[in-house]
Amino acid sequence: MANDGPTGNLLHVVPEQSVDGEDPIQAALAAYTRDIIVAVDRILAEFLAAEVGALGEIDAAMGEFAATARDYVLGGGKRVRPTFAYWGWRGVLGGDQPVEPVLPALAALELLHTFALVHDDVMDASTTRRGRPTAHVAVAARHAADGRNGDSERFGEAVAVLIGDLCIVWADQLLARTALPAPQLLEVRRGYDRMRVETVAGQYLDILGETDPTNWSVDRALRVARYKTASYTVLRPLLFGASLAGAGDPALITAYNRYGRSVGEAFQLCDDLLGVYGDPCTTGKPAGDDLRTGKPTALLILARQLATPAQRRALDGTGPRADEPEIARLAEVVVDTGAVDRIERMIDERIEDALSALDTVAVDETARTALVGLATAATRRSA
Repeated sequence: MANDGPTGNLLHVVPEQSVDGEDPIQAALAAYTRDIIVAVDRILAEFLAAEVGALGEIDAAMGEFAATARDYVLGGGKRVRPTFAYWGWRGVLGGDQPVEPVLPALAALELLHTFALVHDDVMDASTTRRGRPTAHVAVAARHAADGRNGDSERFGEAVAVLIGDLCIVWADQLLARTALPAPQLLEVRRGYDRMRVETVAGQYLDILGETDPTNWSVDRALRVARYKTASYTVLRPLLFGASLAGAGDPALITAYNRYGRSVGEAFQLCDDLLGVYGDPCTTGKPAGDDLRTGKPTALLILARQLATPAQRRALDGTGPRADEPEIARLAEVVVDTGAVDRIERMIDERIEDALSALDTVAVDETARTALVGLATAATRRSA
């Protein structure tokens, strides 16, 4: 299938007939989204090569530190945020405008994401991410292997915090390279800063909930989802893309807000399910940690609310040292309470609302098709 690349018109690359029953529009959208991901990864690789080289000139150890940060940026990931930002941009301008001027801004979102992930892993004491050791675990292991002085775990956590800090500075630097008029870029920056503040707010509420899980509510868990996940995964990237396109239509912004909030919350609810029932080989993270820690996700709060007294005793009796058979039994208890069915209905309701929002506004038809597909893909996933 011929492809014009990220600057081409997607409608020009749709095959006339499907292959092996594959829907041609969806096949073209998938191919086009891959082009955007490839373009974002290229921008990131070029930018990071220069930054790692510059830091390596200060000291060889600085170069090694920067290379570790680079590897966590480039080491996998679905590039969800740049994708939503691109389609938010494309929804405003259509397919005739070249995307190259805004590629640095799209790529900056991935640096922001790495900052959030690395810090989140320290706060959650997570050991794996994307199927590999988390940054603080990997750095601690190297510290121990080298026989250095001091506590290896403490050193790993300190370095991981610095990796996250470096990534958020890099994000600012890359965003500044976006080829837009200064007044427009300043407006883009306002939305970007709001996204960062909301991410911190959601993360704070998330760790606060773990200190008093029995008094946390479903509404508050959804508020965490709204700010920790919906805001910087879907809603703000979508609005970020619209801002990059200079969108000024209030109806479009309202529709994007509604779509982004609903899909983002559904995305987090899906994550809650994957945190208990996902395959670690696919998710890249261990399953059952939420059950071990009693983290107040909407899923587990609902399970406790719907549980019989015996089921609640089983759920409340979990501890951080629970073995795999015990975690598997508790996962079955959660299903038996009806909480999984309830969460799946909540996901469906949010996706329905998101798609209804797109029907209320004029938007580029190819972008509309992509956003419909992304809403489904974001919540019907295994990782």
